[in-house]
Order: sequence, then structure tokens, then C-alpha cells
Amino acid sequence: MTITKIKNAKKTLKKAAFGAGCFWHVEEDFRKMHGIVETTAGYMGGTTKNPTYKEVCYKHTGHIETVLIGYDPKKISYEELLGRFFDMHNPTSKDRQGLDFGVQYRSAIFYYDPKQKKAAEKRIKEVDASGRFKRPIVTVILKAQKFYKAEEYHQKYIMKRGLESCSL
Repeated sequence: MTITKIKNAKKTLKKAAFGAGCFWHVEEDFRKMHGIVETTAGYMGGTTKNPTYKEVCYKHTGHIETVLIGYDPKKISYEELLGRFFDMHNPTSKDRQGLDFGVQYRSAIFYYDPKQKKAAEKRIKEVDASGRFKRPIVTVILKAQKFYKAEEYHQKYIMKRGLESCSL
């Protein structure tokens, strides 16, 4: 089922979108979770319409590599997705994850409704207060904008290659 079809599916299915560095590993980590119906790698948050990967990486489009998720809230909660999001990357590193750097690798939570926004704000406060990270969380919380699907070769990149991760 594609994200487009999710819009037309049962009203019980929900959308979530996250940027946590390179979308290859982000998509793979979320894809494996019980209750996830679909994941799609793409771009959100910038100013260029229909951006390409090359444009996002080299032309300062402002887009963030994002994974759009379709999930069944009867099987997995948004709070569980937030928990996984904070486990899969360093939310204290501005515009950088590991060796990848640039605005496109920004830590971001895109919310689709006020309930998601409130849950994201609450989780950031909890993670910050926990002392888990030595530096403050720099994850941005942004209203979901138009999502642009990345080129096909980016979709399910790790799974299609039979890899465990995108690490060398």
C-alpha cells in the first residue's frame, strides 16, 4: 500500500514524518516496526518544488531528508514512533548525523495535527530532562508541508540490497 492510498484507506490509519539524517537508515528502522503500514523516503520543509536528490544535497533547497510513515494507531502509538526516532539518531547535532552534514540531515519532526505537535514537544522536554544526552536537543518541530517522494532508487534502499545498515 502506498502513502497515497493510505489517504483513501480506513480512517484509522495515520501519517507521521521524521527527518533524522540519511533517510536510508531512518526508513529501514521504521519499516521494521510492528504497526507500520508503509514508509516512503523523500523531502520536506524546503522551498523547491519537486526537488531531486542532487538539488537537495547541493543547491540549498532547504529540504530535509524525510521519511513519511503510514501507521496503524491500533498497533503502534505516535509516542512509540517518537521513542524510536530519538533512539535512531543524535538529536543534539545540528544539521549533521555522523559523517553526513548539511541542512538536509537536520533532526526534524513534522506534525500533522496539534496532538502530534504536543506529543513531540512533550517528548523533547522529557528527553532533555533525562540527561541522556550531554547537549540540548536541537530537533525542530515543524508543521507538515508538501512531501516530495525521493527517486525510486532511494526507496527501501537498505532492504533492497539485503544490508543490515548503510554503514560501510
